Amino acid sequence: MTLRWMLAAFHLLALGIGLAAVWVRGRSLLAVLDRAGLERVFRADAVWGVAAVLWIGTGLWRLLGGVEKPTDYYLHNVAFATKMALLVVILLLEIQPMVTLISWRRRVAAGSPPDTRSAPWLAKISLIQAGIVVLMVFAATAMARGIGER
Repeated sequence: MTLRWMLAAFHLLALGIGLAAVWVRGRSLLAVLDRAGLERVFRADAVWGVAAVLWIGTGLWRLLGGVEKPTDYYLHNVAFATKMALLVVILLLEIQPMVTLISWRRRVAAGSPPDTRSAPWLAKISLIQAGIVVLMVFAATAMARGIGER
C-alpha cells in the first residue's frame, strides 16, 4: 500500500513539476537570450527532463510492476490509450527542442553564442507541450474513475 501511494504521489509531483518547467522553458525562450536568459532556458529544460524521467519511470512501474490495477485494465482502457497517445505527441515534439538545446549548451560551454533564431518556434513547441500535459490530466483522471473501459 505504501509503495502504491508513493509511486502515485511521485507520478503526480513529476507531472506538476514538468508542467511548470516546460511552461517556464517556453516563456524563457521568448525573453532576452543573453547569458542569463540562456541559463534560465537550460535550467527549465533540465527540470523538464528530470520530471519526464520521473514521470515515465513511475508510470511504467505502476503499469508493469503489479502495484496498481492489473496491466490488462490499462491496456483495455480508451482513456489510458489517449493518455499514452498524448505522451507520444509530447515526446515527438520534444525532439527538436532537445537537439537544439543540446547544441546551444555545447556552444555556450565552448564560449560561442548559439544561433537562437529558432527560439520562438521552440517556445511555441514548449507551450503546446504544456497544453498537452493538461489534456493528459483529463485523460488520467477519466481513467482513474473507470471512464474508457472497454
